[in-house]
Amino acid sequence: MPLFKPKYTIVKVKKKEIPEGLWTKCEGCACAIYNKTLEENYRVCPKCAYHFSLTAKERIKLLIDEGTFLETDPDMVSSDPLGFKGPKTYADKLKSDQEATGLRDAVICGEGEIEDKKALIAVTDSRFIMGSMGSVVGEKITRAIEKATALRAPVIIVSGSGGGARMYEGMFSLMQMAKTSSALALHHKAGLLYISVLTNPTMAGIMASFAGLGDIIIAEPKALIGFTGPRVIEQTIRQKLPPGFQSSEFLLEHGMIDMITPRKDLKSELSRLINYLD
Repeated sequence: MPLFKPKYTIVKVKKKEIPEGLWTKCEGCACAIYNKTLEENYRVCPKCAYHFSLTAKERIKLLIDEGTFLETDPDMVSSDPLGFKGPKTYADKLKSDQEATGLRDAVICGEGEIEDKKALIAVTDSRFIMGSMGSVVGEKITRAIEKATALRAPVIIVSGSGGGARMYEGMFSLMQMAKTSSALALHHKAGLLYISVLTNPTMAGIMASFAGLGDIIIAEPKALIGFTGPRVIEQTIRQKLPPGFQSSEFLLEHGMIDMITPRKDLKSELSRLINYLD
């Protein structure tokens, strides 16, 4: 036996703290993604290709040539035509979403260039009352389409709305479906190109109006697209829907859209289509 017991020194190692906000859990495959990697990959999961949502400003930065975007009607805001009351008034909801997003309403419109090709673009933002269409969204999109017609330029509308027509405005909201569709009809009559880009989700009154009227309809992968959700449909018809029902892949297979384009390729695809068709 040793005459002396060895001496051990206990060293306390301070656990290195990892700052919050460095990782994001993928909603598609549940893996952890380093945020810098996610941003470099256009907010698309590098493992399962799940497409995270983008804000309207991020989308414009992705698609429009740097320094060419000129926003139209940036100060237009909604009124409260019905004096909507509820757990939260419409006026309060508008104010809270304006403060949270920095937007005046759920769409940004303007003109810019896509690989040196002029176009009018409108992009909805799902953070603002679910990207729903009220009178301001409908008016701004209509004005963008009318300006494109006057300039004989193509229109690109990027839709991402789970809210459809905005219930807080009642019939004033539903009127926007007809108004935007009428403006697109005149744009089409003038022989001009309209490309509709559908992102996850594009539903309800948005899909039933301008989003479904593109000369070319492009969708991002695995986007939910339709009028009402699959669970509501199943409860109504009392039947089980096919696998993947209302996904962009299902709609492409059944001829409801023209193509599925990954986000990283979208700008070059839009440029190619404008160059070929406009």
